Amino acid sequence: MSDASAPDRAAADRPIPKPGILDIAAYTPGKSKVEGIEHPLKLSANENILGCSPKAKAAYAAAIDQLHVYPDSRATKLREAIAAEFRLEPDRLLFGCGSDEVFQILCQTYLEPGDNIVQGEFAFGAYAISARACQAEVRSAPEPDYRVDVDELLKLVDERTRLVFIANPGNPTGTWINGPEVRRLHAALPASVVLVLDGAYAEFADDPKFEDGLDLARTATNVVVTRTFSKLHGLATLRVGWSYGPAEMISAMDRIRQPFNTTIPGQMAAIEALADKDFQRASLELVGRWRPWLSQQMGGLGLSPVPSATNFVLVGFPQSGEKTAKAAEAFLASRGLIVRGVGGYGLPHHLRFTIGLEEHNRAVVDALSDFMAS
Repeated sequence: MSDASAPDRAAADRPIPKPGILDIAAYTPGKSKVEGIEHPLKLSANENILGCSPKAKAAYAAAIDQLHVYPDSRATKLREAIAAEFRLEPDRLLFGCGSDEVFQILCQTYLEPGDNIVQGEFAFGAYAISARACQAEVRSAPEPDYRVDVDELLKLVDERTRLVFIANPGNPTGTWINGPEVRRLHAALPASVVLVLDGAYAEFADDPKFEDGLDLARTATNVVVTRTFSKLHGLATLRVGWSYGPAEMISAMDRIRQPFNTTIPGQMAAIEALADKDFQRASLELVGRWRPWLSQQMGGLGLSPVPSATNFVLVGFPQSGEKTAKAAEAFLASRGLIVRGVGGYGLPHHLRFTIGLEEHNRAVVDALSDFMAS
């Protein structure tokens, strides 16, 4: 709190939030309902259309007799499972209520008022919310062709930069940068700046040059990788995220982590989801088959799909006339198809489509064909 603002807040006749809080735009999730349609198809939140592992469901159900018990604050069994799966040191892992909470903990640990974070212009909204809550500045670098540009990011880094956030692959764009580019960015950053690699969609990236960042984080003193069980594993409702970084950083972050931020059902289900390779394979095969098909079909309709390495496709619409993204979103909703408008991300002429089952994807293309022809 600045000295100038203190008297005004102290003299107020009601509690006043600290400066900047009321300037933060609250996160707006994708729509899940359509008026007049009882069971719409939700393709707006990048949820796993196959649901989750049957083994994870069974583990969740088995936790019913433990609802009165506090969870293991260290998530010991899940910690051990992740460490074994990815060949990581257990004490360098930190868990969160989704990876969103990890971003919040990072900002609380490393940002002071007047510091700044650097991100791409179409970055996931949680980074900015967490930074602004700490009274830090948010700097957004241009993303030519909807892709993170290392040189543009570096132009914004200065002596008050503390964190650089990259979602790789990105949300809502679906684009990615390759391993050499990530390493080039890291090499150019001061040692005091943390590079945060958000890998929420990393499992869906199949480009040979893509790297998830874990190898870089093994030896770097200023790299943190985050992952989630919400996307590939289909455990979005259970909010289980994790991060891997230098022992010193993880120790500092763990001091302000709330002690019971992951639940017993969440931990148990995540362990089984991690072990269920058949479900993971089926999920990846579904996306691998229908992602290129959906992009091809969208392009054939005269739209502009953005190359994607995720379980969704971002699609550009005409900026004027009757075939805009807003009009398409309303038309699709009238057919019971909910997709994601991304105007809040600075992309008012785009919609984001989660990849569904075959019948869902064909229904979307058929509806868009009717829309474009109407």
